[in-house]
Amino acid sequence: MEINKELLDKLFEQAKENPRLRQNFDLRTSPADTSQRMLNALLPGTVVPIHRHPQSTENVFLLCGKIVEVICDENGNEKERIHLDPTAGNYGCVVPQGAWHTVEVLEPSVIYEAKDGKYGEDGSETFDEFHAKK
Repeated sequence: MEINKELLDKLFEQAKENPRLRQNFDLRTSPADTSQRMLNALLPGTVVPIHRHPQSTENVFLLCGKIVEVICDENGNEKERIHLDPTAGNYGCVVPQGAWHTVEVLEPSVIYEAKDGKYGEDGSETFDEFHAKK
């Protein structure tokens, strides 16, 4: 399988049709693979809730576009902004395990993201879910 312009264009088209303005593409090789490895096409206007992954770091690499990875404190306040733009030599980042974060999409973008744990079973939670349990 190639990750090429044709695949990314297809993901952008699907993201345009998706009310969430984003579309992921699973890169795992089998159902037994308990990691999360995916491409995620993101369009400006998509809302990614503040969330965290308590059991894993998250590796984010930007293939095309421009985004800002926003790291937040325990109260949801912005703590750090990591500008990703491959044309400027800023290719990716590692979001620390358990860090609250979100993303701002500045132009149509595709990220490769990877983290440990099976999707839905890795303890990931949104900021709102966490505070609703309190």
